Amino acid sequence: MYIKQVVIEGFKSYREQIATEPFSSKVNCVVGANGSGKTNFFHAIRFVLSDLFQNLRSDDRHALLHEGAGHQVLSAFVEIVFDNSDNRIPVDKEEVRLRRTIGLKKDEYFLDGKHITKTEVMNLLESAGFSRSNPYYVVQQGKIASLTLMKDSERLDLLKEIGGTRVYEERRRESLKIMQETGNKRKQIIQVVQYLDERLKELDEEKEELRKYQQLDKQRKSLEYAIYSKEVQDAQQKLTEIEDTRAKVSETSAKKYNDVLDAHEKSKDLENTLKDVTKELQNFNKEKEVIEKRRTVALKKHTELELDVKDLQEKISGNIRAKEDAARQLEILEKEIQDSTAELGKIIPLHEDQVQKEKDIGKQIMEREKKLSILYQKQGRATQFSSKAARDKWLQKEIDDLERVHSSNKGQEQKLLDEIDRLREELDDCDENIKRRKSDITTLESLITQSREGLNHYKVERDKLHDERKSLWGKENELTAEIDKLRAEVEKAEKSLDHAIPGDVRRGLNSVRKICREYNISGVHGPIIELLNCDEKFFTAVEVTAGNSLFHVVVENDDKSAQIIRHLNSQKGGRVTFIPLNRVRAPRITYPQSSDVIPLLKKLNFKHDYTPAFSQVFARTVICKNLDVASRVARTDGLDCITLDGDQVSKKGSMTGGFYDHRRSRLKFMNIIKQNADTIRHREGELEKVRINLQEIDQKINELVAEQQKIDAKCAHDKSEMEQLKQDIANANKQKQLISKALAKKEKSVGDVQNQIEQLKASIAMKKAEMGTELIDHLTPEEKKLLSDLNPEIKDLKEKLVACKTDRIETEARKAELDTNLTTNLRRRKQELEAVISSVDADSLVADAELKGQELSEAKMLVDDATGQLRRVTESINDRTRQIKKIKDELNKLKSLEDEYERKLQEEAKELEQLLSKKNIYAAKEEEYAKKIRELGPLTSDAFEAYKRRNIKDLHKMLHRCNEQLQQFSHVNKKALDQYINFTEQREELQKRQAELDAGDEKIRELISVLDQRKDESIERTFKGVARHFREVFSELVQGGHGHLVMMKKKDGDHDDDEDEDGPRVANPEGRVEKYIGVKVKVSFTGQGETQSMKQLSGGQKTVVALTLIFAIQRCDPAPFYLFDEIDAALDPQYRTAVGSILFYACYHIMSND
Repeated sequence: MYIKQVVIEGFKSYREQIATEPFSSKVNCVVGANGSGKTNFFHAIRFVLSDLFQNLRSDDRHALLHEGAGHQVLSAFVEIVFDNSDNRIPVDKEEVRLRRTIGLKKDEYFLDGKHITKTEVMNLLESAGFSRSNPYYVVQQGKIASLTLMKDSERLDLLKEIGGTRVYEERRRESLKIMQETGNKRKQIIQVVQYLDERLKELDEEKEELRKYQQLDKQRKSLEYAIYSKEVQDAQQKLTEIEDTRAKVSETSAKKYNDVLDAHEKSKDLENTLKDVTKELQNFNKEKEVIEKRRTVALKKHTELELDVKDLQEKISGNIRAKEDAARQLEILEKEIQDSTAELGKIIPLHEDQVQKEKDIGKQIMEREKKLSILYQKQGRATQFSSKAARDKWLQKEIDDLERVHSSNKGQEQKLLDEIDRLREELDDCDENIKRRKSDITTLESLITQSREGLNHYKVERDKLHDERKSLWGKENELTAEIDKLRAEVEKAEKSLDHAIPGDVRRGLNSVRKICREYNISGVHGPIIELLNCDEKFFTAVEVTAGNSLFHVVVENDDKSAQIIRHLNSQKGGRVTFIPLNRVRAPRITYPQSSDVIPLLKKLNFKHDYTPAFSQVFARTVICKNLDVASRVARTDGLDCITLDGDQVSKKGSMTGGFYDHRRSRLKFMNIIKQNADTIRHREGELEKVRINLQEIDQKINELVAEQQKIDAKCAHDKSEMEQLKQDIANANKQKQLISKALAKKEKSVGDVQNQIEQLKASIAMKKAEMGTELIDHLTPEEKKLLSDLNPEIKDLKEKLVACKTDRIETEARKAELDTNLTTNLRRRKQELEAVISSVDADSLVADAELKGQELSEAKMLVDDATGQLRRVTESINDRTRQIKKIKDELNKLKSLEDEYERKLQEEAKELEQLLSKKNIYAAKEEEYAKKIRELGPLTSDAFEAYKRRNIKDLHKMLHRCNEQLQQFSHVNKKALDQYINFTEQREELQKRQAELDAGDEKIRELISVLDQRKDESIERTFKGVARHFREVFSELVQGGHGHLVMMKKKDGDHDDDEDEDGPRVANPEGRVEKYIGVKVKVSFTGQGETQSMKQLSGGQKTVVALTLIFAIQRCDPAPFYLFDEIDAALDPQYRTAVGSILFYACYHIMSND
């Protein structure tokens, strides 16, 4: 076995982890400069193997951690890898890793990565050959120097330590300590025995007086016993009388107490009823508030609708009146229009004739003036022009100008005609547009009517759905109230059931349910009380029979129960008893065939799968008609029997019975929970259906409202379009009037242009006719006659023209007046009146009025319904108020009754208290005299009958005389005899104890002698081995020299230099004079002359001697390997080679031994 590798991290100067190369199995030498870490490397190995670093404080551990720049090192470890091919370490591995890890708060060992204790490490190393008593397998710096300075006595102590004498010394110290304690006890016993002997002599003299005293004391005790006995009998008689009286009062009190309990239970029931009724009253008040709000809203809506209907009716009546007025006005207006039209029809032809006549007169005037102008021009041509050619040239120029004007007028005429055609087309377009708009209006009116009908249809459907929803709301409220009431009853029953279940069982059942939910455990069927059903008359029998077995949980198999029990233990969740169906078997029982006996199991209803569990609990019990039958069946058939009242007769003979409070029946509570739970599930199903129907109805209502909104929007859009069409028609009529006026103007302009064209044509024709004629300066007679006729004609025509124009203006003014009146007033008014008469608003108002009327009817129905509900709720509130008043009156009566009962019970309690006080007095008296009798101690047999027939007065006199006689012996030691006997027994016991101590002391002395002998043997044996090896090693180190060790004994009386060194040897603390006082070293380095002691040697020679001693010790108790740290530091050069040779020898010697 040897160190194969060392791994260090964080230890002293080694910050980072380092691992040495594998070491040799022979000699390994670590060489390095000062400060390279050799000593720390040596300390690291000692840190794991040696006990130098065993008990480290926090400061010591911190000092071993690396300190330097960078992050602080918080932990360090040293791991030594051993080659264990020789199996020195008792581990079945060829390579063993031992690691020690330290930190500021930890110090741990690991063997092959597994944690082990420090003691295990030390035992492991010692088993491998590293002895604790011989720590010289590690030789550190300074060890050699300390050995060179050792005294002879210290070298002896070193041999003692190597020889293992510490065990003998410890056992010797323990034995001496026991001897000292035994000696102290012996001294105490001797002192006590001497005191007892003195006291026994004194007590022997007091015995005679004590005998006389005892005779009188016996008489006194007999008298006192007789007196005390009579007092006890009197007290017992009084106690019996008090107990009888107390029993009567208690019976009356119990009857009254039961009455108070009944009244209290009735009060509780009434209070619960009061709570329920008060809750109902609160619900009704809330419902009343809701209904009042709904009624207020309905009244408000009803009032608003009434006002709306009234407004609509007023609008409709006003509209009717307006239509009637419009019809009358229209009739008058049409007559007026007819008259104006007729007059206009007469005036227009007259006006046209006058215009034509005016035109004709104007034309005639223009023609005559033209002729006159031509004649004048012709008459002045000769003066105007010098030749015909000049005249013709001028005429041609005039003709050209006229033709240009004529051409321009022709273009203007064509433009006017085109404008007239365009205006006529626009008039036709306006007419067509108006016709089309009127057709669209008719279509929109039809659509609006259809929309109103659709709205009415949807309104009816929505009203039906509203009614249906109200009905469902009412049903929902009823179901919700019923479910709340049932849940309250279930909660009340569950609380009552919880109170009836033991606390740990209740917690256990709740924990089981929670565990099954959390861990999804199936196969847990539940407690028996939840799995059975039976007739109510069997409740008491079932409960009394089962007891707490009602709460045993039935499970599928024992694995389920074991799993749940583990969770219960981990969660501390109470206790539960499980019945695994795979483990229980139904017992085979033969029931008696009698009409008075019924097997209880046959009256229970449960699933067939649970038969084994129910058979285990109920199969051995039968229901009997009465206790007589039950006693007979239990005796003859060996079955447990029970009556319907809960009285039990066990098959073992015991009978149990009495009053059983049915009001606290656990099965009754469970039955209420089950029934109400079933009803709640049924009602919740109904409620869910009602809510689904409500959702469907709400969806339908929303759909209808959406359709209504669409129709309303479409109707409003159609109305808007119709109004727009009407506005378009009015705009088209206005446009038509404007176009007609423009057309009239254009036609008049065309007429004027055509007249100008005719005049231009005539002028051109005249100019052309004049061209080519001769240029003369006078007129022909015809022309002169024509010239003279033309002026009067022109004058007459102008007068006619003025007259005609005046008539035409008057006619035109009248025509314009009539036309303006017709177009701007009468016809517009007619259109307005027709619009009023044919107004769609009237129909819409009627439809709105009908809708509002329906809404008003519905609002009235809502008001009536709310009023009816309010009346019903008010009646219910009044009824509940009366009921509450009645309950409170009953509660007050019961309270008065309870107060009366309490008062009587208090009086009876006072009486019972007085009786109890008397009982306590007499009981205390009885106990006092009984205690006095007990204090008298043992009495002779004649003392019980001696004074039995004497009365108590005579007994007191006799006792007085006896006490007077006893006073004469007041100085007597009453306990002299007892003390004499007691002291005698104590003396004998102490003498026996003293003998035992003497024997023990002798045995301890023998043990000490044996230990001293073994210690001396061990020292001698160790000394012989070390001395022999010392001689061998010294001769190997010092060629030609010799040396030996000398054991110094006390008898040697050696008074050489060592006595100055060691001083005189005295007795050790245990009182023993040591046989050996030291070990002297005698050496000779030359082999000649006398030997020398350590004081006579030089420093190098002392080092050689110290090394010789260490090698001798190592050879005496070899280790698997050795560690040396600079042991040659003080050696002379000539001895270093010898030391190396010894090391090699030691190495090969160890390997050869292995």
